Amino acid sequence: MVKIISLSLSIVSYLFFLNGCQNPPQKLPPLPQDSAIQVYFNHNQAQGKEYLEPYRNIVRHGDNLEAIMIEAINSANTSLDIAVQEINLSQLARAIVAKKQEGVKVRVVIENNYNLPLNRLNNNHGLGILKKANIPIIDDREDGSKGSGLMHHKFIIIDSKKVVTGSTNFTLSDVHGDFDNLNTRGNANHLLVINSPALAKIFTQEFNYLWGDGVGKKQDSLFGLQKPPRTPQTLRIGDSIVTVKFSPISPTKSWQNTPNGLIANTLQLANKSIDLALFVFTDQGISNTLQKKSLQGVEIKALIDRNFAFQYYSEGLDLLGVALPFQCKYQPNNNPWQNPIDTVGIPNLERGDKLHHKFGIVDDSIVITGSHNWSNAANHINDETLLIINNPLIVQHFRREFDQLYEDAILGIPDYIHEKIETETAKCGL
Repeated sequence: MVKIISLSLSIVSYLFFLNGCQNPPQKLPPLPQDSAIQVYFNHNQAQGKEYLEPYRNIVRHGDNLEAIMIEAINSANTSLDIAVQEINLSQLARAIVAKKQEGVKVRVVIENNYNLPLNRLNNNHGLGILKKANIPIIDDREDGSKGSGLMHHKFIIIDSKKVVTGSTNFTLSDVHGDFDNLNTRGNANHLLVINSPALAKIFTQEFNYLWGDGVGKKQDSLFGLQKPPRTPQTLRIGDSIVTVKFSPISPTKSWQNTPNGLIANTLQLANKSIDLALFVFTDQGISNTLQKKSLQGVEIKALIDRNFAFQYYSEGLDLLGVALPFQCKYQPNNNPWQNPIDTVGIPNLERGDKLHHKFGIVDDSIVITGSHNWSNAANHINDETLLIINNPLIVQHFRREFDQLYEDAILGIPDYIHEKIETETAKCGL
């Protein structure tokens, strides 16, 4: 279990008063954790889930995802392999540096867009701290290219025995909240801590493709479609059955054999319910699969980040039975449902916070998660992780997170989207 700063309810209430919040959020009893796979949420509403966030010096409700990562890093004795899109958390970076100074082998891969030179980073920027300590760092230009799609992974491998992964970038906004907005609680995210040498071996193979000779001169790193295609790998971890698949897959391959195809095949297993919490949803094949399940009587609920839910390319519009033209054209293969549902919408998060999850719950027995957005880019361009976990206890944690987000969600088609559809279709004569 992760040890985080705990505060008595009286102190919590007082600090919330100082920060302008008269009443802490309603508390729920904590859920037990699986012995091999623990799951944490930075918007967790369970009792005892409070911590003093160090950067803005405010009390936060939820799991301290940075503390969870630091605890895992502190357990390292031999090696730390880290692949993450972006890192700026200073406490996390200092923990990594401390392990290097102890003799632990550290390797870091990030996305080139966030690999800024040292002279552009301040003293408290996590990446700057790593660079000053001469931590070996590469990005997706190490293959000699100008960069692949996105190096979008979010994982840490510890001592070839443990994997920390999920939807979370190692940034202030993804973990705690925006520095200049005390009301933000961080983008809604989760982390999984998985104790499994077998799974760590699979992740290490993926890391080694990216790393090549590291900061050497061979330019033999493999990103994007340069990596060899691999089939999904399924293994038992304690009481869980876990399937892992890495992206991308060439669009010349059968869609059924892609990560998005694997998502659709998993959704096909649903008999009662499918619940989605997605940053972005743009894959038509998955939408068509959901339509079939809806017609079979499966109850579907979907939350999508407000910045993407009602874009012309969003499959959320399909589920709601409408289409929004762009430049007088509809999306190819667009398929607004003839029997739409009204259980699609956006979560009621603080302005500035995003719904950054990428998970789906099937019949309260299977969860689909990882860094992999349900998009064509994730499927065919980006370096991504997709995990499918069959374990009802772990699913309970995701169920609570979804229910919490759905409870006060804003569902249905907003008036401004209705008006926009009417304006665009009239203008284009559609």
